[in-house]
Amino acid sequence: MKRKLLSLTMALLMLGGVLAGCGQKDAGNSPAPETASPETSAPAETAAQPTQEPEGAIRFAVLNGPTGVGAAKLMADNDAGATANRYEVEVFTANDQVAAGLSNGEIDIAAVASNVAANLYNKTDGGIQMLAVSGLGVLYILENGDSVHSMADLAGRTLYATGQGANPEYVLNYLLTENGVDPADVDIQWKTGDEITTLMVSGEAELCMLPVPAATAVQLKNADVREALDLSAQWDSLQNGSRLTMTTLVARTDFIEENPQAVENFLADYAASVEYVNGDPAAAGELVAQYGITANAQIAQAAIPKCALVCITGADEMRSAIQGYYEVLYQASPDAIGGGIPDDAFYYPG
Repeated sequence: MKRKLLSLTMALLMLGGVLAGCGQKDAGNSPAPETASPETSAPAETAAQPTQEPEGAIRFAVLNGPTGVGAAKLMADNDAGATANRYEVEVFTANDQVAAGLSNGEIDIAAVASNVAANLYNKTDGGIQMLAVSGLGVLYILENGDSVHSMADLAGRTLYATGQGANPEYVLNYLLTENGVDPADVDIQWKTGDEITTLMVSGEAELCMLPVPAATAVQLKNADVREALDLSAQWDSLQNGSRLTMTTLVARTDFIEENPQAVENFLADYAASVEYVNGDPAAAGELVAQYGITANAQIAQAAIPKCALVCITGADEMRSAIQGYYEVLYQASPDAIGGGIPDDAFYYPG
């Protein structure tokens, strides 16, 4: 079912309202890189040489912050000529930049927030498909103090948060509501990751919601800041039959149909990358910083164990991992996922 690029481009215009919040630079993930660590030596070969590839390199887009961390080893292996495909990789700062590239055909495969994946599918009439679930929950409530020990403790407080109009906002509102707190009773101040980091490190702000690695950076810079609430644990405590599932890998449907072997090669390359990053945070942290995915290697190394990196493939497996999350988002706000829960055609069968 090939989709014309015109329909994809038109659909992008329809995404504006839902992606507006995550379109703020650095608002949906971690702050934009400040510095990069010195280059590391080329990593050892971990993947087979190409058996088939499309004409030219595959255009692969990732976001800085947790959405891009799992791809760090793939990027290094690609530079060393040790991947099954050849890639042209670009690191972006906002989901809407990647959505635009997918819609106009400038990007073939991308890592995006899970709600953005559903929106693109719904608004492009199936013009993209999910290749894998790539990340679970990464959101934390941090506190300069020791007064918040439950979601209910946020009532009447000021909370600085990033991710308005994207997964973080929907997750926060849902968890507050399920714990008996009207979100209107919390003074939520939406800021960029950089702004929140400055406020928390200086002690001007008492409470914030951030994803890792941004949350990790705050704690490294201010030892008085503690992890008050792990929102993944808060989600699990509701026992609603779903998992907090925040990032995915998607590709244009036309690209998948035209390059089936290249897609399979990509999934093998990415799975190997995630395994390496999870298995060696110290070495992987150097790569994460080298490629500008986070500010420095120290932050990356500390954050990787909390990035909840996975590579869940196969239509049944992906659906089982994320469908419940989409159902929760749909009940909370249908617009959060483009007006409807994606059907079975959304999931790449492999």
